[in-house]
Amino acid sequence: MQRFTAVHDPGDPRLADYVRLTDVGLRKSLEAGGGLFMAEGEKVIRRAVAAGYAVRSLLATERKAAALAGLADACGAPAYVVPDQVAERLTGYHVHRGALAAMDRRPLPAVADVLDGARNVVILEDIVDHTNVGAIFRSAAALGMGAVILSPRCADPLYRRSVKVSMGAVFAVPYARMTDWYGGLAVVRAAGFRLLALTPDASAVPIGSVPPGERAALMLGTEGDGLSSRWRHEADEAVCIPMDPAARAAGVDSLNVVAAAAIACYHLATRIR
Repeated sequence: MQRFTAVHDPGDPRLADYVRLTDVGLRKSLEAGGGLFMAEGEKVIRRAVAAGYAVRSLLATERKAAALAGLADACGAPAYVVPDQVAERLTGYHVHRGALAAMDRRPLPAVADVLDGARNVVILEDIVDHTNVGAIFRSAAALGMGAVILSPRCADPLYRRSVKVSMGAVFAVPYARMTDWYGGLAVVRAAGFRLLALTPDASAVPIGSVPPGERAALMLGTEGDGLSSRWRHEADEAVCIPMDPAARAAGVDSLNVVAAAAIACYHLATRIR
């Protein structure tokens, strides 16, 4: 406990980075303007530190602080301990993992830079659910995707919920955000990638039939409508995950975007093993 400074007032300015973590609108403004993001839980915080992100401060609850002395040392930043009820009043939820860290963001690389040297990549168009983005990053990391490319309106991978769901995988996969949705795919094609639009259309090429020997960019669309008509038109090929005929006849013609991403990434990964 000697490594932590005790704080009992949720209004203490030293805790300003942690205020109202469940208020999405506020956090988007605060984190973008302040150049920070939140990492939650010891494992995720350690992965962020290992990936080279600088820690602004560490916040622990009294219930967990005794077990987090080593984490405080690893962070090398001011470390605060608060009563559990103060943590809840401050953040807006029960901090059951007992540890939060405010981290400094880093400038994002250009799309062309993260494509360099990658074999397979994932491109996300306007996926706005932070949980889905985090889960897709976890699949991309586990299955060896070389990079993730985000459309301009795609949700932030470093939003607290994305980081938490990904279990820190957002730190393991290089990613970049397009500045131009209209012409952004041209950069990917110019880097030598074949653009594969994932669709529930049964007439599309099965994802398992994509041949080895070419760099593949898997395009995933927004949760409700899928890929935009422009991006579908820009794709080199439409691919699908074949569904069971009985399920399709019963009206089950697709998977949610997270499950579809995991299956499609697996097929792209195994085709070159």
